[in-house]
Amino acid sequence: MAHIIEMPKLSDTMEEGGIATWLKKEGDAVKEGEALVEIETDKATQEYESPEEGILLKILVPAGKSVGLRTPIAIIGEKGEKIPDLAAAAAPAPVKAAAAPAASPQAPAKAAAVAAPQPAAAAPVAAAPAATGGRVKSSPLARKVAADRGVDLGAVAGSGPGGRVVVRDVEQAKAGSSVGTVTVGVQPVGTITASGTSVPVSMMRKTIAKRLLAAKNDAPHFYLTVSANVGKLEDWRQQLNKAAAKEAKPGSAPTKVSLNDGVILAVSRALRRHPMVNASWQGDTILLHSQVHVAVAVALPEGLVTPVIRNSDQLGVREIAAQSRELAGKAKAGGLNNDAYQGGTFTISNLGMFGIEEFTAIINPPQAAILAVGAAILTPWVDDHQRVVVQNRMKMTLSCDHRVVDGALGAQFLQTLVAYLEDPLAMLAG
Repeated sequence: MAHIIEMPKLSDTMEEGGIATWLKKEGDAVKEGEALVEIETDKATQEYESPEEGILLKILVPAGKSVGLRTPIAIIGEKGEKIPDLAAAAAPAPVKAAAAPAASPQAPAKAAAVAAPQPAAAAPVAAAPAATGGRVKSSPLARKVAADRGVDLGAVAGSGPGGRVVVRDVEQAKAGSSVGTVTVGVQPVGTITASGTSVPVSMMRKTIAKRLLAAKNDAPHFYLTVSANVGKLEDWRQQLNKAAAKEAKPGSAPTKVSLNDGVILAVSRALRRHPMVNASWQGDTILLHSQVHVAVAVALPEGLVTPVIRNSDQLGVREIAAQSRELAGKAKAGGLNNDAYQGGTFTISNLGMFGIEEFTAIINPPQAAILAVGAAILTPWVDDHQRVVVQNRMKMTLSCDHRVVDGALGAQFLQTLVAYLEDPLAMLAG
């Protein structure tokens, strides 16, 4: 008897899914638990294992299409079995245009880079996909199709996670077109037509747009900005890195502590002292989280994601540095599952590495606040003795949900945070 495979729910906040790549083709044998298809969710692209064993009789939703949850996407049955009439099942289920804000954290949406329109006759623009150890990152099926059709994977722009080449990229490269394609890095972001550049919207970008719009409309935001002298924090950071370099075993690279790692530690310890900031609006109640799970914004070509450092207030700064590097690296390579993005109680978004001195961020519902961190800048400052001195100062803006955090509470939290950043020993004692 034929089994209908439906679009699965791969995360708590997923409402629709996109077919990134079919890992099997019609007529292939499929084992239960074997990778069947790569599905793009609101946070990541991940493999979905077949819940049934048999022959892939029919693919109902092709690669590149998005459908709602529980929409039939394929049929698996016995060899030679007649495919049932599933015209109604094959039709994509409608996706609701609006939904309530969900718990998954998302950082402020970053404007997508779009190339200027070019004439319709322009040749396709290709970018080399990311590689590891000289090998092109690609799915097994993409490599097979490329070999069969004589396509050089090194010349194909990958649209999968982390620039991975998937089968649709190979097919597009083989087919060619008189209509050009714009790419940014390894991500194709637009199709050139006579009227301009059409930019496709990924599942991640759709989710960012929907949730942040809902967050901005539903949560009454207000903003508090402070400046901290991070000179002592920078000195402490450099001392830690020098000590780590001496302690490192030959041939192994020590984990370096960044200024942002110090900020994560200071925020985590400050949240422990101000539990009302480490809270969530629940409608009829306010949930004070018993643990501190700090989400940190990571920029990807298709949007920003916020992997979570769990129990960050219980960690040392070197442990935070190691986890931060690991999470960011896996996120950029498309190697994190949806669980890595769940459960954040507070978010930090740092644009200081881009030279941004000050900005405001949109709260990640249902969290009560988000901290926007700017660059540390050498700044003339009048000290306590009325002298003009040069300090290494960093501006931070706390966006607060006024339903949970009042102005005085937000100010007290920032006072504690500034005290920790300006005196790391006080932070460690706290």
